Amino acid sequence: MSFRRLKAVTAKELLHIVRDSRSLYLALALPLVMLLLFGFALTLDVDRILTDVYDQDQTPQSRELIDQFRSSKYFQIENHVHDYKVIERNIDQNTVLLSIVIPKDFAKHLLAGQQADVQMLIDGSDSNTAGIAQSYAEAIVQGFAARMRSSAQSQRGGQVQGLAVDARVRVWYNSDLKSKNFIVPGLIAVTMMIISSMLSSLTIAREWENGTMEQLLSTPVRPRELVLGKLLAYFGLGFADILICLIVGVFIFQVPFRGNIWFLFLACCLYLFGALSWGIFISAGARTQLQAYQMGMLSSFLPGYMLSGFVYAIREMPKVIQFLSYLVPARYFVTILNGVFLKGVGMRVLWFEMLMLAIYAGLVFVRASSRMRQKVA
Repeated sequence: MSFRRLKAVTAKELLHIVRDSRSLYLALALPLVMLLLFGFALTLDVDRILTDVYDQDQTPQSRELIDQFRSSKYFQIENHVHDYKVIERNIDQNTVLLSIVIPKDFAKHLLAGQQADVQMLIDGSDSNTAGIAQSYAEAIVQGFAARMRSSAQSQRGGQVQGLAVDARVRVWYNSDLKSKNFIVPGLIAVTMMIISSMLSSLTIAREWENGTMEQLLSTPVRPRELVLGKLLAYFGLGFADILICLIVGVFIFQVPFRGNIWFLFLACCLYLFGALSWGIFISAGARTQLQAYQMGMLSSFLPGYMLSGFVYAIREMPKVIQFLSYLVPARYFVTILNGVFLKGVGMRVLWFEMLMLAIYAGLVFVRASSRMRQKVA
């Protein structure tokens, strides 16, 4: 491999990138737009649950229970209704997610130490949100019932016994349980997979369409030097995109950063090298830029979004899909980003993910060079 020829190919590709100002602006702006759009729009937090209340008991105890829901950050009391038909209409029209019905004699049964029922009607169209809302509501009701029974027993002169188990939960790494702290680092991985594949997937196909590939073939440049030279040119642009994404994640979304910045940069380089190599591999086998673009998007967006684990838990997927996810580099990069950002871990913990990224980058680069050699031949 000649360093002089490699430098010439890189300089040629950099000159092409600079001259194509619209593509350059798009390559720098698109990651920012995607990260801001998905970062603010995509959230798994369930709070401000729109709630109706049907209080048939109208006692201080029932009003106190309602106040518990009103004071919780997870619920937002919309209406006090007086008919089941109104509840049904509001749920059908998607104006509320949850309706709480407090039956008559609720306080009487509660103070007597008997079972006091509370009915919760939940819109189960979105099963995930409905399940979370149900668990929040049940926790409030059970906590309220335990306090009321203890108070009643104390007033009757009985001995109030403590709980058999006192569970004290401490959440590590993401104490506020904000989904953006998990989603934003994953978005960086998916966004960079898309951008990198899209940037490099057009380069070889564009040479054939513009008729400049014949001129390159007439030079002593070897296929591996051609691939590596183009890759290095887009590597600088891709690394600038990664810096933009990291700055947005830390300073705009305020995702905590607890790890080593140099370890993160090393992981970004491996991931970026593999993603760009994949784009060149696609471009070397495509006949047109349109075909290369479509193949690049299909092979980067869908696997990166669905099988990386940044939105959907891989452990909950079927075994076959879990096996396929090991072939997706975004899976390893998402784990690295979350580990570095939230947990502050490094190579000692994330060595396997780093190894898989290095193997992927090396294999794809070799395959891209081999396909380029076949294309030239």
